[in-house]
Amino acid sequence: MNELAPARPKAEHCERWSIAAAPADTARGRIMAAAAHLFCHHGFAATGVDAVVARAGTAKATLYKHFPSKDELIAAVLEAEGAAWRTWFFGRLRAVQGPPQARLLAVFDILGEWFADDQFYGCPFINAIAEFDTGDSAIRETAMRHKTHLVTWLTAHAIEMGAPDPKAVARALVVLIDGAIVAAQGARDPGFAAEAKALARTYLDSLTIPA
Repeated sequence: MNELAPARPKAEHCERWSIAAAPADTARGRIMAAAAHLFCHHGFAATGVDAVVARAGTAKATLYKHFPSKDELIAAVLEAEGAAWRTWFFGRLRAVQGPPQARLLAVFDILGEWFADDQFYGCPFINAIAEFDTGDSAIRETAMRHKTHLVTWLTAHAIEMGAPDPKAVARALVVLIDGAIVAAQGARDPGFAAEAKALARTYLDSLTIPA
């Protein structure tokens, strides 16, 4: 069987895949949660530190004590958001049983849960790359470190599946995953996960697997 456990209530989902709704009992934690919410819902450039401290309920001096610049705050938020999302996402994948192809396709079921959450705002890394100068190597490197976790997981399952070119399989699935994220964010339609899954199934079925 490759069915996932029953979906949790939406409010709990957000707490699991984003730090924006996670309980915070320190000033630094409240600043991080506030910044995550504002950056991801209103944009990185459009969100000033005044808005962050107002939402966090802290003084501006406290923010600068923990984050000497807005760029450092952005970097910290991206790292924390990536870690929270990966914990949730790969935790859900560990609940999937079955052969490697079933586990690869389950990726899109889990994306569908994410897209259906009313706090879904797209991928913060895709959003950041789109918003910042394409020459901003720090943002791009942070995004690539996050993506490497997913690519490694996909490649390992393609190897287990017996695909002749596992890296190519991983890259093809990343195209479908990222495309579904952007499409679902733009249209506010979680159905793009199921459509991407259908395309992934067709692609995986077309591969010639050595006997």
